[in-house]
Amino acid sequence: MINIDVLNTESQIVGKLELSEEIFGKTYNSALIHQVIVAQLANKRQGTKSTLTRTEVRGGGIKPWRQKGTGRARQGSIRAPQWIKGGVVFAPKPRDFSKKINKRMKQAALFSALSRKLVDGNIIVLDKFEIADPKTKLVAKILKKLGLEKSTYLYTDTENADLCRAGRNIQNLEIVNVDLINVYDIVRAGKCVFTENAIKKLMEAYA
Repeated sequence: MINIDVLNTESQIVGKLELSEEIFGKTYNSALIHQVIVAQLANKRQGTKSTLTRTEVRGGGIKPWRQKGTGRARQGSIRAPQWIKGGVVFAPKPRDFSKKINKRMKQAALFSALSRKLVDGNIIVLDKFEIADPKTKLVAKILKKLGLEKSTYLYTDTENADLCRAGRNIQNLEIVNVDLINVYDIVRAGKCVFTENAIKKLMEAYA
């Protein structure tokens, strides 16, 4: 059984929450996490860059000058790479960088990353995260009380436009719907903060 304290925005303990051992009780698998993160970042790449090789640049069909007798270096085409407006050597072309990772591997890597965060004491559960007005200073005040000075990911169960607006100017804070949780964000975050409803939603999704 894994229990974690539930805090309020004043950093006071207001309850306990039992966490699923299937999600938060896994061993750390660095090789799997690395593989999933590499695939996740590769899948973000568009692969649309494209330039022209010397065979694709228009013009240059005639030899610029005769081979010998001019005193200049021999040239075969004004569209060779060393010429201005010439082709590009090993020109980049559109390609697919995507890597396939199956669902079980993604899930196992996520559970492993969350378990490591919990062991390291970098997961915080709040009963709720509400502000009276969509003001940045109110969010900053709560973060300071909770001691969240590192890179922090705040996971909520619903979209909250006011909270997102208030928190978007805080450099080390990312506010994310728990439905969009992923391994890369978990690993790069200093602290992962979940609202109680968000972490319950996460456990229900993988029950």
